Amino acid sequence: MSKQKNMVTVQGREDPNQNTATSIQQCNVIPSSDLKPVQGSIKTYLGRPWKKYSRTVMLQSVVDSHIDPAGWAEWDAASKDFLQTLYYGEYLNSGAGAGTSKRVTWPGYHIIKTAAEASKFTVTQLIQGNVWLKNTGVAFIEGL
Repeated sequence: MSKQKNMVTVQGREDPNQNTATSIQQCNVIPSSDLKPVQGSIKTYLGRPWKKYSRTVMLQSVVDSHIDPAGWAEWDAASKDFLQTLYYGEYLNSGAGAGTSKRVTWPGYHIIKTAAEASKFTVTQLIQGNVWLKNTGVAFIEGL
């Protein structure tokens, strides 16, 4: 498809006080088998904002070369205001697509520099998963 773009995440919050986010930790962000042969012709991004207070972080993950150097994408012209109010962060990622030197320069984009800041997006702090998630049998990482 001409001008197609792929997004790994799309997150939205309408209220800055909502304690929600998309947090991807210790994952491998790699192209699917059908994307791999054409990855140079289709741009792929870590995500884009869906609503005004979108919040997404990528922590300690392997990011492959199919991710566009900008890392993140705008949704459309109407979402330009979202770039002021979103929170997108990256912390200690690795891989060919993890470099941040060519990332977007939006006010809401952050290269997370401290474990204290990154910890806010872990299972324990973001969703208090250490309290209830064990009962589900789902594997998870509590902290960094």
